[in-house]
Amino acid sequence: MRKKILALMLTAMIGSAQVMTVSAAKTTDELEQQKAQTTAQLNETQSSINDLEAKKDAITSQIGELDAQLVVTMAAVETLKNDIASKQTEIEETQQKLAEAQQDQAEQYEALKDRIQYLYENGGNTAWASLLLSGEDLSTILNQAEYTQKMYDYDRECLEKYMEVTQQVSDYSDQLSTEKAELEASEAEQEAQQAQLESMLEEKKATSADYDVQLADMQAKAAEYESLIEEQNAKIQEIQEQQAAEAAAAAEEAARQQAAAQAAQTTTQEESSNSSRSTSSSSSTSTSASTSQSSSSSSSSSTSTKTETKEDSSEDTYKGSSSSSASGQAVVDYAVQFVGNPYVWGGTSLTNGADCSGFIMSVYAHFGYSLPHSSSAMRSEGTGVSYAEAQPGDIICYDGHVAIYMGGGQIVHASNAKDGIKISSNAAYRTILAVRRIV
Repeated sequence: MRKKILALMLTAMIGSAQVMTVSAAKTTDELEQQKAQTTAQLNETQSSINDLEAKKDAITSQIGELDAQLVVTMAAVETLKNDIASKQTEIEETQQKLAEAQQDQAEQYEALKDRIQYLYENGGNTAWASLLLSGEDLSTILNQAEYTQKMYDYDRECLEKYMEVTQQVSDYSDQLSTEKAELEASEAEQEAQQAQLESMLEEKKATSADYDVQLADMQAKAAEYESLIEEQNAKIQEIQEQQAAEAAAAAEEAARQQAAAQAAQTTTQEESSNSSRSTSSSSSTSTSASTSQSSSSSSSSSTSTKTETKEDSSEDTYKGSSSSSASGQAVVDYAVQFVGNPYVWGGTSLTNGADCSGFIMSVYAHFGYSLPHSSSAMRSEGTGVSYAEAQPGDIICYDGHVAIYMGGGQIVHASNAKDGIKISSNAAYRTILAVRRIV
């Protein structure tokens, strides 16, 4: 009877422990599900953060490139302003020389008129005859005739000289005015590019600021999810610890009850043994089984593979150019075919429009040379020479502009939106920063 009671008590305790375990397990499963959902939301948020950071890095890089272009453009505008001021000074000096030459010419012309008027008033054409015949002998007459001829030649030479000087000064003044107009057009073009770059910069910076706001929101949300996951982990750990404690207590109680049951059973058996006084001895035989373990070893054979290396034939990578035997004059002859075609900022088409560096890049590409689409980067291409050593095909580098030297002081270049691709007669019409020889 006592054995049945103990068995029932032990069964009840085990059942109670199982019910508590099932309930705790249910709560743990719910928390694990919530944690999994929160973790998924955190991962999604972190993915959005990574995407925003990638976009932010990309736009930051673009802002850096635009900043660099803006600095170059602003420097080019400043250089052009200085060149225009210098050109204006030259124009004023030339106009002064022209005025002085015209004044000298006017004075010489007035003096000539006075001499002609004097001769006319003193006998006109007969005065020349009287002057010649007034000599006492032939030698005197010849001397007077020679002197008269010298006067005539001198007057004519002076007139021709002053006319030539005046024309040269006038032509030079026109050339300076043309060059100044070209510089002013280039300045307007560079200022327009500067305004465009500044507008693009403002737009990129605004987008970057928007990314910063979105990143801050996403990071705050990610922090909330991380905090929630920490709370859920703490609750799960608390339940697990409680489960472990309850399981240990239940196990301890079960062991105690089992020990008590065994003690009661032992007492009952002793009482029964004392009453019967008959004992039976039994011998038990123990069988021993030997177990053998076999270990298997796996052997792996290593195979060696032979790799063949092929050496690539290296091309001539001269500073961004492929091997080519083109001559500088061939480059010039090819480039002048496109004179009259339009200027397009950022363009590389020799027919539909190119900017200064795009024009040179495409011309040299025709001969197999690879040059950068940047006027400042072209200053590092090829070999540097002085302007005095410049040959046809060399690149003349200015601040924010490049041109192809034709020889004889001439250049062909994509000048500006007004003039397009053109030939200019004075390569030194603005400050030359470098001359680079590619071929």
